Amino acid sequence: MEVYRSTECPSCRSDVKVCLNCVFYSPGSHWDCRESIPEAIREKDKANFCDFFMLGGGKSGSGSKDKSDKARSDFNSLFGNE
Repeated sequence: MEVYRSTECPSCRSDVKVCLNCVFYSPGSHWDCRESIPEAIREKDKANFCDFFMLGGGKSGSGSKDKSDKARSDFNSLFGNE
């Protein structure tokens, strides 16, 4: 899916191209980004012009929770702890 600064969520009409939805968003990193951006983006929940943006992060972090749940399940299955 191609994401532009003006792209909105079809369900809630929120901006899509925001730091909180980016795979490089990393609170605590320099300017909260794992890329070497030239300046801070102050409003992480507003559309911006960042050239590094890649959709995939997500505010809820549900994707990372799913991954950790799967990893935990796989680990437990190795030792018969299911």
